[in-house]
Amino acid sequence: MSPHLSADRPAAQPPRRGSVDALISQTRRLRGEVDAVRREAPVDEEDAHGRWQRALCNLALHQLNDLDAHLAELRDGPPEVPDAPAATAVTESAPAAPPQGSLLSRVGSAEWNLLTDEASWSGELYQILGRDAAAPPLTLDELPSVIVDEDRPMLTAMVTDCLIDAKPIDGEFRVVRPDGTVRTVHMMGEPVLDPDGSTASMWAVLRDVSELRRSQRVVGETRESLRLQRQVARTEHRLALELQEAVVPPWRGSLRFPRSGPGALDVAAHYLPSSTGAPIGGNWYDALELPGRETLLSVGDLTGHGVTVTSGMAMLLGALRGMAVAGTQPGQLLSWLNQLIDSTVQPALGSAVCCRYVPATRTLTWAQAGHPAPLLYRDGTGRALTAPDGVLLGATSGAVYGQAEESLRVGDLLLLHTEGLIPRHADAPHPDEAGDAGRTAAVRKLLDLAPRFGEARTAQDCIRVIVEEFGGAEREDDACVLIARIGS
Repeated sequence: MSPHLSADRPAAQPPRRGSVDALISQTRRLRGEVDAVRREAPVDEEDAHGRWQRALCNLALHQLNDLDAHLAELRDGPPEVPDAPAATAVTESAPAAPPQGSLLSRVGSAEWNLLTDEASWSGELYQILGRDAAAPPLTLDELPSVIVDEDRPMLTAMVTDCLIDAKPIDGEFRVVRPDGTVRTVHMMGEPVLDPDGSTASMWAVLRDVSELRRSQRVVGETRESLRLQRQVARTEHRLALELQEAVVPPWRGSLRFPRSGPGALDVAAHYLPSSTGAPIGGNWYDALELPGRETLLSVGDLTGHGVTVTSGMAMLLGALRGMAVAGTQPGQLLSWLNQLIDSTVQPALGSAVCCRYVPATRTLTWAQAGHPAPLLYRDGTGRALTAPDGVLLGATSGAVYGQAEESLRVGDLLLLHTEGLIPRHADAPHPDEAGDAGRTAAVRKLLDLAPRFGEARTAQDCIRVIVEEFGGAEREDDACVLIARIGS
């Protein structure tokens, strides 16, 4: 099998930082101020207002810490994360009190007197638990009855540690409201000691964090989805790259077709990747020695990107080679390629130019399917060959493709390329909006290289000229170019 060509691929661009740093600074400054208020609060355990103030400050510090972390993630972008844990069997319902989508949560308080077995709840706590404000508050023994079964052991352990070992309470559990809805509650509390040092009562602040946890869950699920999307994109890019390089393996320098005899072609080609980081497209180029010392030259582009398009390109190139080896002429070859695309499960559109060169007579027979015509350079000037009729591959069933012949001379140079070779600038007319104006401008830029091509010694030198002129330009799609010089 004759050798082929390959090229480098562009790297992804790093994300830009926005103005989130200012918000992070404000959040951290506010967190320091709240912490100062918390330290200044009364420490008298008998002062209910002081306990309430410290508890609210602690909750505010929790929220500001979370906000700081979320803003940092917003600035830096979602990191790679491990697989998410399995979802729990119980799902939370939509909140009744806070506005939809709001992270603001209700905060309630409670105090349980261990000596009298009395309980005291704030009105907000009744609303959090969905209980009738006229009903008596639940005692510590009754509280587990509204807790989800899986969370009861955790609540029991926290209360026991608080009452026996005087440990602060800080944990979350899910409660089932009378209407059957489930809410997540964050509880913070401390024991209240009598003068003898025994636990006399326990107070707590309870915050409904259902919406906050739901938002965090959405963030986690989105992060996981992004991770999976990146993994799929990397895998698809690797497969598309491997498939493209398997079909179009690296080809360094100029090659001779046929390998011996008069009238041989000096051939070189190059692939130019997209500068936008777009996935690999369906561009191809090919040079193949045929029976009878003839040579097949082809360039084409299948619309789309990714593995599906690259596999379709491989199928077309394989079919093109097989039919060319069997002696099929370019016009009939494109007709059969059109029929092949039309019959595939996932129809697509493609453009191609196919040339058959006979070295004995230096005759080029060629056909095109919605593709730029080959450019012929001779004696320091260049022109586009007059294109025979031909629509895009896959555009219509039963399409017939015309065929043209061109007599070549020793020293002539042929250039085949895809449309993306010359990037379209913002001020240039778009082919879709201005007919052939865009293509004409691109062809003119290539024809202007005729004097430099005349000074080049090999086809590979001409490729270097192309890369110097257009290789560093911003292009939205990948492209390829093939150059053949007629030998003596």
